Amino acid sequence: MKSIVKTFYVSAALLLLAGCGEEDAPIMDPSRGNEETEEMPLEEGGKEGAEDEAITDEAASDSGKDALSQYSSEQIEYARVWRQLGPNQEIDGLYVQQIPEGTPLNPDDDTSAAYPEDVIQLAGSRLADGSVTYSSNGDGTVNVYNVPLRWDGEYPTGEDFYNEIIEGTELVEIEPGVDEEVIRLIELIEDQP
Repeated sequence: MKSIVKTFYVSAALLLLAGCGEEDAPIMDPSRGNEETEEMPLEEGGKEGAEDEAITDEAASDSGKDALSQYSSEQIEYARVWRQLGPNQEIDGLYVQQIPEGTPLNPDDDTSAAYPEDVIQLAGSRLADGSVTYSSNGDGTVNVYNVPLRWDGEYPTGEDFYNEIIEGTELVEIEPGVDEEVIRLIELIEDQP
């Protein structure tokens, strides 16, 4: 469909350009025979210019889509989230763990509250790389949970402690970023066992 639209725009632009061979040539009205009719100049920035801009914008947009088109929306999301929120950008691997709704925030503590929704935990290959735990809203924003990759401390901590973490979830808008950076991170993605 996009190629048909592009072809239409290009054809229309060529027809407009071909019809405007000489600026000073009068426009002929076919309904009045071969008589010259009133000259009708194109206004600057008129429809022809708008079509050319639309073609250029669409082509630029398509080239941006092409760079990421071979990757799934999930892979792109993981890379963008890590690019913006990951504590260490110089990682050797990006590990993805799907955590289902109802899973305790801290599986080692019987008093732990559970995640109220499915979440994703991203982590680097080393503990020092940090982690990001979030749920996607499907609109370019994510809910970030402030939980560590590994829990340290003495248990039981109490359900109130975990409920505060859930209530403190932060809504963050994820920026698209530069395609090359996103692709570099996508190529490091591995599913966590």
